[in-house]
Amino acid sequence: MSKKTNGLLKKSINELKTLKWQNFIALFIAGCINAFGVTVFLAPVNLYDSGISGTSILLSQLANGHVSLSLFLLILNVPLFLFGLKKQGAAFTVYSLFTVGIYSFASWMITDILPIDVSIASPLAGQDLLLCALFGGIISGVGSGLTIRYGGAIDGVEVMAVIFSKKLGLTVGTFVMIYNVILYVVCGFVIDSWILPLYSIVTYAAGLKTVDFVVEGFDRSKSVMIITDKPQEISDALIEAFECGTTKISAKGGYSNTDKTIIYFVVNRFQIARMRTIIHQIDPKAFLTISEVADVFKAND
Repeated sequence: MSKKTNGLLKKSINELKTLKWQNFIALFIAGCINAFGVTVFLAPVNLYDSGISGTSILLSQLANGHVSLSLFLLILNVPLFLFGLKKQGAAFTVYSLFTVGIYSFASWMITDILPIDVSIASPLAGQDLLLCALFGGIISGVGSGLTIRYGGAIDGVEVMAVIFSKKLGLTVGTFVMIYNVILYVVCGFVIDSWILPLYSIVTYAAGLKTVDFVVEGFDRSKSVMIITDKPQEISDALIEAFECGTTKISAKGGYSNTDKTIIYFVVNRFQIARMRTIIHQIDPKAFLTISEVADVFKAND
């Protein structure tokens, strides 16, 4: 065994030691949620999810029941995640394969075992394409978002996007979007209708927005950079008002060439107005920049 292979093996073993049973519980729930959204709302009315999930729906329709949706999910996803093992790491791959397995198993349970008729219409939304597109996208988006939040992915296209997007000069999001556009165009030609692919775009949009909410939170925090000549007074006032810490960063003015102090502070959107008032009462000339923060956590969370 070469040194490089041995090093990769040790790295993978170390990553596997970081796996958490709490994550597996969350990923189990995520896989079940995704299966519910796809098999109860999308597949019964021939709408298409995004990525490999949408591809599996199309192929299962073309197979006329000879190969099920749940089997296509495994056939298409598992090789992609294994291909991305070196790039994404062992822990990510294990989490992802586990979630895909649950997604496939739950889909099989819903379509073939449980007493739920999903053969010709959604049990909850009937043949209403708009309702099926919206709720199917939102529910599957919750499942996908939970999967990402707890360390994995539920669609192999995302792995391919990470591996190949930079080589193609694309962002990950652009790569996934191009794949889905091609998928929906192919669906339109295959079924000789554009109504279902167009409604599937609604599904994709609803799912994409839901994933953002689940991964980044409904109420994003704001990071504030405060440049002031009175850093200690402002820092003390913010700590007292909001009962949380600040970070002071030494800096130098580019124009004045004088020493400055930048205060870094994190608040939620409801605290911005009060924070601005406190700062300007102490230093009316203070300069503030406010940016969105996707998530806030401690290193040991």
